Amino acid sequence: MNQTHVCSYMEYWALTDPDRTAVVDENGSLTYGALKSACERVATGLAGRIGHGQPVAVLMEKGIPALCSFWGSVYAGGFYVMFNPDLPDARLAQIQSVLAAPCVITDAAHEERALALFAREQVLRIEELLEATADPLLLARIRSRMIDTDPLYADFTSGSTGIPKGVLVSHRSVLDFIGQFSEIFGFTGEDIFANQAPFDFDVSVKDIYTSACVGGTLVITPKRLFSRPTELLDWLCDHRVTVMIWAVSALCLISTFHGLDYRTPQTVRKILFSGEVMPAKHLKTWRTHLPEAEYVNLYGPTEITCNCTYHVLDPARDYAEGIPIGKHFPNEHVFLLDADNREITVPDVEGEICVRGTALALGYLSAPEQTAAAFVQNPLNSCYPEIIYRTGDLARYNADGDLLFCGRRDHQIKYMGHRIELQEIDQAIARVDGVERCCSIFDEERHKLYAFYVGTIDRRELHQILRKDLPVFMVPGSLEAVPDFPLTKNGKIDRKALLAGKEKKR
Repeated sequence: MNQTHVCSYMEYWALTDPDRTAVVDENGSLTYGALKSACERVATGLAGRIGHGQPVAVLMEKGIPALCSFWGSVYAGGFYVMFNPDLPDARLAQIQSVLAAPCVITDAAHEERALALFAREQVLRIEELLEATADPLLLARIRSRMIDTDPLYADFTSGSTGIPKGVLVSHRSVLDFIGQFSEIFGFTGEDIFANQAPFDFDVSVKDIYTSACVGGTLVITPKRLFSRPTELLDWLCDHRVTVMIWAVSALCLISTFHGLDYRTPQTVRKILFSGEVMPAKHLKTWRTHLPEAEYVNLYGPTEITCNCTYHVLDPARDYAEGIPIGKHFPNEHVFLLDADNREITVPDVEGEICVRGTALALGYLSAPEQTAAAFVQNPLNSCYPEIIYRTGDLARYNADGDLLFCGRRDHQIKYMGHRIELQEIDQAIARVDGVERCCSIFDEERHKLYAFYVGTIDRRELHQILRKDLPVFMVPGSLEAVPDFPLTKNGKIDRKALLAGKEKKR
């Protein structure tokens, strides 16, 4: 394989086994040969509209057309960014203000929304791009200019300034991670990967590229099924899924509603989860129904390309102190620094998780100051330039040398599988007329997101406004007006007192 371009995965199987099924969605399927041909047609229709290393927005539901748009954008010399239709228009407009994509690929169902964000000449229909005639010579010329550090995709995450941050990831970072990931967990061409994550969430990167790497089949699960547990179980069983690389919240959806009592996907042999701490009772439910499956806890922020540590669960262990985030993947150095930038190597001392290695993202798109703050010179190395990523997450070593997650250093949280800056929620609330001050708080114990505010607006009206401006996972589940904020002795808002006051009202 040519290991400078992620499409080399697909190209290998298209050449050696073109009739092997590559991807399935609710509307059909494509073999590796047909998938490569479709991506080349999209690329030919797109070429000339973007320059080398420019972004392409993709506004449609996840599915085969979206995947063709991704790889068509890459074949055309650019990188892709998923514009999730579930996001409100205001959020998509914010993303485009940072991205400045010269064009958007959409479909008939989402063309009207695309036209609200882009000029008509910038809007391309996937249905029309797929009708183009592939130009191999043109695509070969474009490919000859590409190197492995060119950007592959950008995922936008919550930003503390109120503007989303675009994490830019290169081909090399994905190739480095996926190769190790596939080998460690023994995935093969016989595996059927059930994609759960939205395509703008980096968990989906593991589904897409691991499947293509080993010649497996990617089954793109429709998002509507995640509110219909019995239909979701039918889908998994009917497609004979073998691998689930899912967010914890999605696995808990099934166990909460006792879906496994209805039907258990007996073909599943590996379940890998990430995004949040897996609750013990939900893990027990899954292990009871699928005792022979391998369970893996994964950890890592978007900025280090999917994951940097893993822990394979031991069936005989009770995990009373919590499930470790484990040990580092090969070719990634994961270490802890204390407040004075000294490395922590002994058990039971908390420090910030830092990472170095090829898997690090290129940085934040068009945000040099934010990039410089998070991607910094390794303080343990004064001899030559060496960039590390400071995650802001805290951890400690246990007696076995495994890392245990201990929370956040700042006010960034993990909620419903997403990383969220509480400051961004505060800024959205503060912009609303009738709000004087606000403070959002995440209750770790109850895993609930609250917002308190001083103002005259009715909480129901405020909730409706926030639903128009924020993704659903960033809208607090409880909005409460208070006469004033309690303060600490240092003059800061006393968040513990706010939560304690809410407890008294229960």
